[in-house]
Formats: sequence, structure tokens, C-alpha cells
Amino acid sequence: MFIEAMLKLLADSGFTALTWQAGLMIVLSCVLIYLAIAHKFEPLLLLPIAFGMMLANLPLTGLMDGPSGNMPGGLLYYLYQGVKLGIYPSLIFLGIGAMTDFGPLLARPSSLIMGAGAQFGIAAAFVIALALGHIPGLPIFTPAEAASIAIIGGADGPTAIFLTSRLAPHLLAPIAIAAYSYMALIPLIQPPFMRLLTSKKERQVKMEQLRNVSKLEKVCFSIIVSILCILLLPSVAPLIGMFMLGNLFRESGVVARLSETAQNSLINIVTIFLSVTVGATAMGSEFLKPQTIGIIVLGLLAFIFSTIGGLLIGKLMCLMTKGKINPLIGSAGVSAVPMAARISQIEGQRANPSNYLLMHAMGPNVAGVIGSAIAAGILLSLFG
Repeated sequence: MFIEAMLKLLADSGFTALTWQAGLMIVLSCVLIYLAIAHKFEPLLLLPIAFGMMLANLPLTGLMDGPSGNMPGGLLYYLYQGVKLGIYPSLIFLGIGAMTDFGPLLARPSSLIMGAGAQFGIAAAFVIALALGHIPGLPIFTPAEAASIAIIGGADGPTAIFLTSRLAPHLLAPIAIAAYSYMALIPLIQPPFMRLLTSKKERQVKMEQLRNVSKLEKVCFSIIVSILCILLLPSVAPLIGMFMLGNLFRESGVVARLSETAQNSLINIVTIFLSVTVGATAMGSEFLKPQTIGIIVLGLLAFIFSTIGGLLIGKLMCLMTKGKINPLIGSAGVSAVPMAARISQIEGQRANPSNYLLMHAMGPNVAGVIGSAIAAGILLSLFG
């Protein structure tokens, strides 16, 4: 009886249902957990994503299963609806807006140009994704699918989810994983290109202190940008609207409790739900396909091209200002706030220990958030 009970227990366990695809994804999730803990590669994103990936690939748990008959769906299935319906991205933008200081951008409006230049990867990836369809044996992507893949180049996970849920919902899992993984791996991806495309002399450039920006300027900026962007591209109202509302909470000075909640409790809770469920979409049986691998590669190319685009604009502005702008801040034009700005600071100090580029880099960084949202709106208008 004891042996029979043990055999039945083993037969009903997940070990008997474990496939090589699921096993590979579990190993990959453990590697990502290691990178998050041991090397601190954006652990706030990478750790819950990796753990969600691990949970989803443990067989027979049903965590991502939808309701069937009298059986309710799994926990992560219901939490994932916030991703699928585009709720989490808008709430994340609310929190980011409450944490964002537009002062560096308003003090140096030319930062908008670097933020725009860092969207180059979106255009490049879109063209490459469409071109792949003309090469035998490679995945074929429709314009809507190519647009969804290309937005990974904006290095903005919420924007990628928002656009993909409307243009290519069937690709939401790999695109979300790619977008958030590359955001988390910014400390690994960007620095080699920053050193390759800039000279040591350029990296050593010290920038002058920014002027003080008044409260009135910041409040007016949030309102004006909301009106102009949403009138131009109504489809981005959920992102731009929430982003600027969060910033208005911060800068108005009259709703401190709302501002504190948005930039702390709310964004932390939503980040947990979003990251874990995004990771849980990476199930081996669906994830390890040629199309998914193509999306991962194209997403990486988009991210690299965006970094290069921002750096080249930074070099051009360094030349035009006769060495007053450090081109490293151009790489912060991708909209991963404040991760990309921190990398500019680290690389600047590596070349010159007395260099302080963080606030200067926040200008292009914030411009990149607005730029990627606008790029998403344009793609949604063209292919939605």
C-alpha cells in the first residue's frame, strides 16, 4: 500500500509532466534571478519577471489557465488581465509621472532632440522586421506586428504592452518579455556602445549646472503637453494623460498624499503584478518558437539602434556647442527612467571621477518617455 501510494504521488507530480522546453525556461529563469540578486541588474523588474517565468513553467500548477467549466482560472491568469487590457501600463505611467522632474528638460530644451534621436531604433527595427518577410525561411511579420516589435526600441515596457495589446495581442508575451528584459539589462547592453562611439575626451566633458526651473513652468508644461499631444494623437491619451497627471500631482504641491501614493505604494504594487504576469507568459511550449526568437533578436537590435541614435545626436550636439555637451547623455534618450540616465552618470564618472551627468541625462531620459509614447501613437494611427 505504501509503495502504491508513493507511486501514485509520483505519477500525479509535476515531474512526470516536465518537458525539455519547460526545463530550459526554468534554467533560464534561475540565471535571470542570479543576475538580479548577484549583479543587481535592475532587480525591481528582473527578479519578479524571472520568478513569474519559473512559476509558469512548473507543470500542472494551472496558474495561467483560464476558467473552464466549473473550475476557476489560476491566480496569474486574473492578474494578467491588467496587462491584456492595458490597465497596468497606464497606472505605471501615473507613477512614473509622479516621480519625474521635468526641470532638466525645461532647463535644456535641446534634450528633446536627443530624446527624438533615441527613437531611431523603432524605425530601424520596423524596416528590418518587414524586410525579413522577403528572405526564405525567416519569420514573416505584418506591418502591425512589425510596429509592435519595433516599439521595443523605445525601451519602455508599459508603452510596448499598450501598443501590442492593440495591434498584435497574440505577440504580447514575447514582446513584453523582450521589452522588460532589455530594460533590466541596460547596464549590460548600453556601456559597450557608449565607449565604442565616443572618445575618452568626449566622455570627460563636464557640463555646466542647469538653471533653476520655476514651479509655474513645470505645471504649465504638464498641461500644455497633455493638450497638444492628445489633440494630435488621441490614441495615446491613456499614457500621456496618466503620465502628465502624475507629474501634476508632484508639481502642484497641493496633493502631497496622492503624489506619494502614486510614486510609492501604487507603482510598487502594479510593478509586482505586471512583472510577475509578464514573466508568466514565457511558457516554454509557446516561447521557444522561431517567431519568438526573431522577436527577441529584433527587439535587441531596436534597443541597440536607439542607443546608437541617441549617442550620435549627442556627438553632433557636442560638436555644435564646441564641447559643452557630453555625448554620453544622448544614450539616456531611451525612455527607461531613470536607468538609462544612471548609466550615463556611471560611464561619465568612469572617464572623469568629478563628472556629474545624472541631472543632465534626465533631460533626454524624460524626453524619451514622451517620444516613445508619441511614436506608439503614430504607429497605432497608421496600423490600428
